Amino acid sequence: MTVHHAAVLGSPIAHSLSPALHRAAYAALGLHWTYDAIEVDEAGLAGFLASLDESWVGLSLTRPLKSAVIPLLSEVDEVARSVGAINTVLPSPHGWRGTNTDISGVVDAVSRVQSRAPVTATVLGAGATSRSVLAALAELGVTHVTVCARRLEAARECSSLAMSLGMNAQAADLSPQAALIDVDVVASTLPGNVASSWSHVLAGATGTLLDASYHPWPTPLAAAWPNAAIASGRDMLLWQAVEQVRLMTGVEPPVQAMSAALPE
Repeated sequence: MTVHHAAVLGSPIAHSLSPALHRAAYAALGLHWTYDAIEVDEAGLAGFLASLDESWVGLSLTRPLKSAVIPLLSEVDEVARSVGAINTVLPSPHGWRGTNTDISGVVDAVSRVQSRAPVTATVLGAGATSRSVLAALAELGVTHVTVCARRLEAARECSSLAMSLGMNAQAADLSPQAALIDVDVVASTLPGNVASSWSHVLAGATGTLLDASYHPWPTPLAAAWPNAAIASGRDMLLWQAVEQVRLMTGVEPPVQAMSAALPE
């Protein structure tokens, strides 16, 4: 019997919850597969990929590899290339194919708490996660977005990405502004202590909060959010892993078993 292998790569990697999620899925599906967390930095990534044989069914990637992997791939999904981030690598006939399940993870996390199709959004932060969030918002149907960041130039770069994805976009600094809360979705990719400065302008918020942080939970932002329409980084993590399992196994993932494997 051939044993198939998968892993999450990054540096540092010991903290990753991906092994718990994937192993729970394999167990529920009756697959005798392995999934490990492997310390790999940018310098070692090319050699690691070259060392893999046909028993490998896929890789999950985290920092600092999501962009570094792109030149090493034979195929890259168009949207994943546009956001400049790959979190999933799969075997292909010509080498390795890269995609981004963080995007579908955000789509699933938001759509499960959003009461209506979102049209407007504010994104707090302008890093790599924000770029995936913007792609997800475009997929959800958002047409107008404001990107707020400590560095206005970074916000402008993300706004340009949003426009390339078909949205009207503007950049703003990170100063809390009540007007930017009156939207269908507020998505924060900021550390909890930074995002907490927005808490005092949330009283009138009626939309959905997506807070990419999840430990400790609730974050100050989530604790101040005035309604129950909240999705967390834990939800994002679960749903991006669900899509990874679907891509790697070719079968419907056992969502309940995977969710139960996440620590509270």
